[in-house]
Amino acid sequence: MAGGYIAYVSTYTMGEDKNGIKIFDVDMEHGRLTPKGEVEITNSSYVTVSHNGKYLYAITDFGVESFKIMENGDLELINKASTNGMRGCYLSTDYDDKFLFCAGYHDGKITVLRLDQKTGAVGAITEEVFHKGLGSIAERSFRPHISCVKMTRDNKYLCAADLGIDYVNIYRLNHERGTLQQVDIIRCDLESAPRHLKFTDDGRYMYIISELKNCIDVYEYHEEDNQPFFDLIQTVPTSDKYDVKGVAASALNISYDGKYILASNAGENSVALFEIDHEQGKLERLFCLPISGDYPKDAALFPDNRHLVSLNHESNTMTFFKVDYETGCIIMNGPALDIKQANCIIFHELGA
Repeated sequence: MAGGYIAYVSTYTMGEDKNGIKIFDVDMEHGRLTPKGEVEITNSSYVTVSHNGKYLYAITDFGVESFKIMENGDLELINKASTNGMRGCYLSTDYDDKFLFCAGYHDGKITVLRLDQKTGAVGAITEEVFHKGLGSIAERSFRPHISCVKMTRDNKYLCAADLGIDYVNIYRLNHERGTLQQVDIIRCDLESAPRHLKFTDDGRYMYIISELKNCIDVYEYHEEDNQPFFDLIQTVPTSDKYDVKGVAASALNISYDGKYILASNAGENSVALFEIDHEQGKLERLFCLPISGDYPKDAALFPDNRHLVSLNHESNTMTFFKVDYETGCIIMNGPALDIKQANCIIFHELGA
C-alpha cells in the first residue's frame, strides 16, 4: 500500500461551515482518520471518484462539481454543472469515465452528463429520465425516489434503484450519445425500498440493500442475446430486528479486496459484516453489532479490512472500531471524531 490513502467525506453544510467535503489522512496501522483539509461546497450529499482515480465528483445544491485529485490528495476545482433539477443523492461514472450519472431522490430523475476524459470536466446533459409509478406507502413513498445509479461491470447497463416504487430499472447505455433505453425492471418486494446496489469485481453478482425490508438481495447477472438477466439467488437480513418498525438499512459497501460486504442499520444503529462466497456469490453474516452513534448513514472497512468507520449522521460523529474476525466482534478504537451530518466516505489510494 505504498503511497498511502486519503479519505473523502461528504457532509451537509449548516451555519458558518460552508465546507461540504472533508479530507482526512488515513492511519492504516491504528485505524484512525486525521483531518487534512476541507473544500467549500454546499450540501455535498454524495461524492464519487472516477474509475481512473484522477477526479472526484460531488453533488451540490445546484448540480455537480468536478475536482482534480492532486498528488497529496487535495482537491482542485475543475468546473461546475447544472443537473437541471433538484439536488441529487447519488453519483457514479461508467467504467470508461465518459459519463456521469446522477440519481434524483426528490424529483425521481436520472441525469446523464458527458465527461471530458482529458480534463475530467463535467459537460452537457445527454439524457434525463423521469421514473413513473406509485409506491404502496402513501405517506412516505407514493412517488419515485431514485436512490442509486450504477453500471454493470461490463459497462453495458445502468441499474437505477428506486425506493419509492420498489423497482430497480435497467437501462442500456448508448456510449456515443449518452442516452438510456429501458430494457428491464427488477420488481423488488412491495414496501422493501431498494436503496443501494453493488457488484462483485467480476460483475457476476449484484447486491441490493432495501431500506424498509432490512435485507440484502443477491442476484446473479448474465447476458443472453444482448439482453440482461438478473436471477435472485439469496436474501439475507441485515439485522436480527429486520421486521421491527423503526429499523432502516442504509449503507452498503464492498471491501477493497472484494472479500466482504458491509451494511448499516439506522434505528438499531448497528453495522453488519458479511463474507462473500466468490464461487456462488452468496453471503454469510459474520456479525451485527452497535456502532456507538445515531443513524449510521454510511460505514466502510479500512482498505486493509482491520478497522471500520461509521458515519453517524444524527449524532454528528464518526466512530472507529477494530475488527476481530476470529471472535466476530468489533472493539471501539479510540474516541469518536466530531463531524456535522456526514453522508458518505470514500477511501482513495494516492498514486494509484
